[in-house]
Amino acid sequence: MCGVFGVVRQARLRCESGVYHVVLRGINRGDIFFDDDDSLRFLETLAQKKRNQEYWLYGYCLMNNHVHLLMKENKDTVSRTMSRIGTSYAKWYNQKYSRSGHVFQGRYGSECVEDDKYLLTVARYIHNNPVKAGLVRELEAYRWSSIHAYTGGRDYPKGLTETEFILSIFNRNRIEAIQAFREFMKQENEDICLDEEIKRKKTDGEVKAEIEDLMDGEPIGKLQGMEKEKRNAILRTIKSSEGVTLRQIARVTGLNAMNVQRA
Repeated sequence: MCGVFGVVRQARLRCESGVYHVVLRGINRGDIFFDDDDSLRFLETLAQKKRNQEYWLYGYCLMNNHVHLLMKENKDTVSRTMSRIGTSYAKWYNQKYSRSGHVFQGRYGSECVEDDKYLLTVARYIHNNPVKAGLVRELEAYRWSSIHAYTGGRDYPKGLTETEFILSIFNRNRIEAIQAFREFMKQENEDICLDEEIKRKKTDGEVKAEIEDLMDGEPIGKLQGMEKEKRNAILRTIKSSEGVTLRQIARVTGLNAMNVQRA
């Protein structure tokens, strides 16, 4: 039996706290978000599924090919909530890009967050994703995370993120809590959550050299004019290389990102 996240497996263990760190990944490590409209639509989907108080959202971060959510069950289980979120976004995404099939890779990953100490660790891990991936130098320079809801910036859609609980762990005074939150987020750390190790991202030069090696030393510019089946075989190989992203492949080769994903 299959669903939006692929094959259905046995039920997960329930968290006593009801709080989960959830990770959604694009199928075949493909991108979930190609432009701002995609990211905005996903946030709107999260907000839509919150209208009936199915869950609370303590934090999020949207990356190109995966999403981190820090959420708490309320009127429904995390499994049903994630199914509704995934189904809604996948339907819109497939219509927009004239495609069919799964958008997300297999089943979403999740872990229980059972105490305040680990709750703060997960929040820091989630918000630091763009920094550790080399996308930005400062947390608040990244647009697509809940960091702005915590530091007094814009939360879109309005009220999407419940910040009060985490901020109250730092201080009852909101201004002082925000300052303490900022300092905690920027602390040097080796946080690893969901048993995910941070993989080193390859440079464009390394990716270019790897592709040209697959082309038997031919210059990368010849890839665009190559016979489709041969070109796609090279793209499939480079996509499976650790530390390489779809957008990076598109940038280095000059190919359309959707064509890279479909190869």
